[in-house]
Amino acid sequence: MKSLIIIGASGHGSVMADIAVKLKFSVKFWDDDLSKEIYGYKVEKRVREDPLNSSLIIGIGNNSIRESISKQYSKDKFISLIHPIATISDNTKIGFGSVVMAGVCINNDSIIGDHCILNTGAVVDHDCKLENYVHVSPNVTLCGNVSIGNSSWVGAGVTIIQDIKVGENVTIGAGAVIIEDIPSGATVVGNPGKIIKI
Repeated sequence: MKSLIIIGASGHGSVMADIAVKLKFSVKFWDDDLSKEIYGYKVEKRVREDPLNSSLIIGIGNNSIRESISKQYSKDKFISLIHPIATISDNTKIGFGSVVMAGVCINNDSIIGDHCILNTGAVVDHDCKLENYVHVSPNVTLCGNVSIGNSSWVGAGVTIIQDIKVGENVTIGAGAVIIEDIPSGATVVGNPGKIIKI
């Protein structure tokens, strides 16, 4: 049986463990807090060395923490997890360390970067591009040809219409409807989406 270490013993990590078990991995967690208990899985102290006989994935939703941890290990130790009931076009590319959860749909010619999170029920239509460390929350809809820059966070239930460009380190609040491009560093809320901070 393949062995997988999930870094971060949290609720997000437990969802990833469920996917990993469905994909026939044996699972354990690394965390800095050994007092955590996570559904009977073993939690060990996180080390800064590559494991010899296990793959890695980071089970932490915070983009900046996920990025920081990813740089402490060799790139080739990370795998991606794709839930068996996700629907993914054969023409889609998914980077290493990313997770695609149950009910996600990714259509033709989309590109998903490294260490991204596509959460439950998200829809990524054709020709979208997500750069690295992007977090797409549950039930987000990205229409065709949407691009999202590094380390951006898209809140639950957001809709982004076609041909929109979202910069890096953007935060989009839950339920927003995005009809215009968003510059890097902005926080956007509402329907239609309005920048409240930059």
